[in-house]
Amino acid sequence: MPQVVHEFDWPDRVVVGTVGSPGARTFYLQARTGARSASVVLEKEQAALLAEKLDELLGEITADPGTGITVPAQTPAELLDDEPLDQPVEEEFRTGTLRLGWDPRTAQVVIEAYPLPEPRDDGELAFGEIDDEPDEVLLVRIPVGTARAFVQRTRQVVRAGRPACPFCGRPVDADGHVCALPDDV
Repeated sequence: MPQVVHEFDWPDRVVVGTVGSPGARTFYLQARTGARSASVVLEKEQAALLAEKLDELLGEITADPGTGITVPAQTPAELLDDEPLDQPVEEEFRTGTLRLGWDPRTAQVVIEAYPLPEPRDDGELAFGEIDDEPDEVLLVRIPVGTARAFVQRTRQVVRAGRPACPFCGRPVDADGHVCALPDDV
């Protein structure tokens, strides 16, 4: 079966957003060009790590005078995107592995998302591995300004979840929270 590549080069929009209420949110990485869009499911931790590593990559690009690229330190106002995900949100796949890179030829950040691997014969999942030829891939190329806006929005979306308990640090649900007692009490 041929590989399905959801490719977006200079997309109109690329965001991380959620569906559901805090504590029961599903995170999506969504890209759109015109009427064509693709949405893949991420774990909250994957979204947070993607934003962190993308911010680090932007810092490396800024620090390297050889790139000739100026990365905005702050998100340009015209690139701010606080809108909800485009509807309908139709999941292409659940993300297992993300890759992040820089294409100096086009001066674009490259985000690749690969599906969660199928269980091996022993029933275990091979996390972090990428099939030589996965069935699908989401491939997004964006300029540095869009990448800066992506980092800001993703961090806001991740932080918008349930507040942390000031005593134990665990999330506090809307119906309350009971702290677990320390083991030594």
